Amino acid sequence: MSEFDGMVALVTGSSRGIGAAIARSFAEAGAAVAVHGRDRQAATAVQEQITAAGGRAISVLADLTDLAQVEAARASIEDSLGPVDVLVANAGGNPVRPGPLEELTPEGWQASIEANLTATFLTVKAFLPGMKERRRGTIITMSSAAARRPTVHSPLAYAAAKAGIELFTKHVALQAGPFGIRVNCIAPETILTETNRQQIPAQVQEQLIQAHPVQRLGTPEDVADAALFLASQRSAWISGVTLDVAGGSVLV
Repeated sequence: MSEFDGMVALVTGSSRGIGAAIARSFAEAGAAVAVHGRDRQAATAVQEQITAAGGRAISVLADLTDLAQVEAARASIEDSLGPVDVLVANAGGNPVRPGPLEELTPEGWQASIEANLTATFLTVKAFLPGMKERRRGTIITMSSAAARRPTVHSPLAYAAAKAGIELFTKHVALQAGPFGIRVNCIAPETILTETNRQQIPAQVQEQLIQAHPVQRLGTPEDVADAALFLASQRSAWISGVTLDVAGGSVLV
């Protein structure tokens, strides 16, 4: 029996990529999982993968920049599976490309902040009160190596939003700790999702590999393993930290 048996996990942005791997991992560990996305077909596909493997899952759709939609998703999950024990606020995006600050438009800045920092804030805002009332729960947010050290390859607005998530995580950990709730953050570097495998040329992948002390690129499962650890009792006295899942790249 797994410690996650009987628990409910919500993984936002889990209709593909890193989020899908995290959702599948929690299901394999025994949790009932709410798969979230904005594409019904993609979210349903991950849900069906989980149920076909013997897990329990539902899919929910919501725009996480709209609190009313987040609250509706929470109500739907609670009706179908029960209260959320593990919240992985993974959803985010990078709507702007790297470049000089003067080329960054106000619209691009706002889109990055909304998709990452605001979405994380509203998700935690919707689920934290119930966790406090029940005096249990674990929250994991998602940053990026882009927030850990500046490079010319990092989009400024995205990096700033992810850095904001890291400080937000510390504040929530401080507030939630007395209620028995732990809050931590994961900061991945380049992860070979299906999209990245297709979009990053093989030559560029090799260059990226050479920039990592651990000379390979990360997989979605690397991030999923970190999420399982931070949600488990093996990290019972860890809260308010950012865990770099980056092959050592933030060191150099």
